[in-house]
Amino acid sequence: MHFAGIGWNVLFAMIPPAQVWNGSASFLVSLTFIGAVTFVVGEFATVLGCVLGIEESITAITLVALGTSLPDTFASMNAARNSENADAAIANITGSNAVNVYLGLGLPWAMASIYWQSNMNKDYEVKAGPLAFSVVVFLITALICFAVLIARRIVSTFHFTCN
Repeated sequence: MHFAGIGWNVLFAMIPPAQVWNGSASFLVSLTFIGAVTFVVGEFATVLGCVLGIEESITAITLVALGTSLPDTFASMNAARNSENADAAIANITGSNAVNVYLGLGLPWAMASIYWQSNMNKDYEVKAGPLAFSVVVFLITALICFAVLIARRIVSTFHFTCN
């Protein structure tokens, strides 16, 4: 695995240390690398979807989402193994997905709305389609997770006080 990842190790070794410009240089270079890697992953997903005959929306939902969420899954697994309760793991997954859904969709739509209003003098409209269903499912799932967390805390607190 070391040899398979050597290219990434060399690439990311070019990030300056955090002491340079009070961390600003490290932040800017890291942000640039994240953007570049995201572009590469997006292009690979598009090409793979084209070769396999998969629709772009399905490719984006599966491959790109997997690429962005898999590191969070490993971080959450590590947090769950190293803590008394799984609160940090659940918060990591829920927070990461919330940022992906709301910031990842909201920010481009806000930018597109501003662009269309300023350059074309009309509103930017996007038909919800299957995306609305996905956002509603995420909201319901997140609410269920929070309810389970709260219920678990109440039950475990009651159990420890009764024993």
